[in-house]
Amino acid sequence: MQKDRIESIYFLRLFAMLMVVLVHTTGVFQSVFSEGSTEFGIYHFINRIIRLEAGIFIMITAMVFFYKYMDEKMTVSELKDYYKKRALYIVVPYLLWALFYEAFSLYIGAVPLNFAEMTWRIIQGESFYQLHFIFLIVQFYLVFPIILFVAQKVPVFRKYMWVFGIAIEIGYYFFDQTFQLIPFSIFLSSLGPYLLGAWIGTYYKEQRSLIYKKTNAAWAVFALAAGVTTVFLHYHLYTVSTFALPGYIYLVMNLSYILSGSYILFRLTEVVCDKWPGIIPYVQRVAVYSFGFYLLHPFILKVVAQFIPAPEGYWFHVFILLRYVSTIVLCYLVIWLTHKYFLRPGLIFGKLPRTAPSILESPEISMGSQRTGT
Repeated sequence: MQKDRIESIYFLRLFAMLMVVLVHTTGVFQSVFSEGSTEFGIYHFINRIIRLEAGIFIMITAMVFFYKYMDEKMTVSELKDYYKKRALYIVVPYLLWALFYEAFSLYIGAVPLNFAEMTWRIIQGESFYQLHFIFLIVQFYLVFPIILFVAQKVPVFRKYMWVFGIAIEIGYYFFDQTFQLIPFSIFLSSLGPYLLGAWIGTYYKEQRSLIYKKTNAAWAVFALAAGVTTVFLHYHLYTVSTFALPGYIYLVMNLSYILSGSYILFRLTEVVCDKWPGIIPYVQRVAVYSFGFYLLHPFILKVVAQFIPAPEGYWFHVFILLRYVSTIVLCYLVIWLTHKYFLRPGLIFGKLPRTAPSILESPEISMGSQRTGT
């Protein structure tokens, strides 16, 4: 029997996509305003409080696959097909964009021409600032069958995956601080949100039955408090350096924010899908391009910045908003045009629907796919 789709994933992808573009659009505040100024503090807060995007993407990556495969035994043929699709729609786009950003960095004079260093940057996911995340996603796709096997065979791990995720991520932090054996980002450093998503996907029906519980308020308050505390610590520890604390304190607080924030957003987006199923197709039209946005937006933002300055003062707010909106619109148009007119757009922007959505026509809303209230 085919399972119902997790429609909230489209909203989570949309939020994460919009957040990551906003993070990189507002990041210019550090070179415009002086440390300690009111504007610097405000934009630092905005720039840090929205940094749930990577955690959300990682969470939903696990959520989708564990929801699909937890009750099934992955055969050898399915395993081959799984890795073939991941290589085609994740690894190939990653390599293409890594090479593109290497060429772009060379063109703007950010790096010298050195093939050995270029190869090492590509291997480590460091060709451009957003590609380290794609490098992590590739790793998660590679280890998914192993984690799935453990979850299927070990009930205590399956039941408490999110706890194991927290423990392993914190444990890896201390291991890395002590031995420093791995010179690049490894999936263990982001296992918390991944195993949270795996847990939600495994127990999706049970989790969906909780979306109207009063605990939503408690989760929201906790996430907000953890987020504000995380921003405060980052500002004073790593930005203006007014005091010092062990790094694991910030790690635990930041992880608490990412997990609680991602979880409450999952619940709230489930509520939205349940109450207003008619808007799902509209959100889906944009959300299917979220992976492409992640790959493309730094380049588009660089181009937009050449035409829309970021002057100090009142106009900074206006022009940053214009940069943000322009980047979103142009990214969508570039991906949509590629999707519509290129023969194999999935090799460039990852797995895409068979046909590009119509921009002008309203989407057809299938009554069969609408959610019923709980």
